[in-house]
Amino acid sequence: MGYDILVDGYNVIKNNEMYRQLELKRLALARETLIRNLKNRYLHYDGRVTVVFDGSDKREQVTHEEHICIIYTRYGETADSVIVRLAAEARAAGRKVMMYSDDAEVKEAVTEQGGKSHSTGTLTNHLSAPPRDLAQRVAHRQKVRRMYGLDPHWKYIEDDEEENRSPQRKKKKKRR
Repeated sequence: MGYDILVDGYNVIKNNEMYRQLELKRLALARETLIRNLKNRYLHYDGRVTVVFDGSDKREQVTHEEHICIIYTRYGETADSVIVRLAAEARAAGRKVMMYSDDAEVKEAVTEQGGKSHSTGTLTNHLSAPPRDLAQRVAHRQKVRRMYGLDPHWKYIEDDEEENRSPQRKKKKKRR
């Protein structure tokens, strides 16, 4: 079983340029995009994925979109406190936790619960990275193109390097 992944939703939106630009248009659009990106990245993930947003209702609202749990906190409760509570619940149930937030207090609290904490930048890099098998295929194709001289960019790089190389001469030792 994988980790329980906990995401501080508004923290990700506030600390990533792409989501900030969407937030300027409409906050709901930034939230929807983050949730869609999480759904796409963790489509076949066997652990729990939960994104927590600060809410304004009298009660905590929990919804599910496919395999992503979305929590809006109740009025007066922060997403940070819900994340810490979820980390404690996961630890009590014997599950491992991985949390994404740039908030130092939340990171420390989750780490105290035995979880791992990562920055929002790590998450956004992970969300925008190509699938592992695609990255491996691209690297293989590039290697084969270079090997057979089919990559014109690589050829120019090699030619430039050869022109810049000057023959190194061995210095003669002085005899006394």
